[in-house]
Amino acid sequence: MHQVEEFVSGTAMPAVRAREGSLAAAILMGGAVAGVLDETCAFVTMGWNVPRVVAGGLLGTWAFQSTSDWVWWLGVVLHFTVAFGAATVYCLASRKLEFLRDHFVLCGMFFGIAVFLAMYLVVMPLCAFHYVGPYTLRMLVQAIVVHMVLIGLPIGMSLRWFG
Repeated sequence: MHQVEEFVSGTAMPAVRAREGSLAAAILMGGAVAGVLDETCAFVTMGWNVPRVVAGGLLGTWAFQSTSDWVWWLGVVLHFTVAFGAATVYCLASRKLEFLRDHFVLCGMFFGIAVFLAMYLVVMPLCAFHYVGPYTLRMLVQAIVVHMVLIGLPIGMSLRWFG
């Protein structure tokens, strides 16, 4: 009975707050794992020049013809910036929407769909080469599944384990 009174009165709350702590570990781990998995998938399916395509979103079509190593590395940095940004959004949203942590599998996978929609409907049309399709059904299904499993799920899991 004494434990229940402590919990109701709020004296047990500092232990709960200490457990939640900073979200930095969840953001760093989620962004890193999602970035590595997504980049690896891109290398396997589209080849080693994928970072040049990502850099092309900022630099334009010139990035595709460039042989400079810095263009390739810029693409990698931009890719991980997006991955860490997605992890930051999810983890900060979990401060107000606690179910994101409790139901991390389902919420993480739906978040992966949200990341896909943001990338394909906002980022890619606004990039330097204004990519808006055409898309095939196979490509869309593959991209949605990749974003659900390789981006959303690791971010949700990192919040659950490290947040």
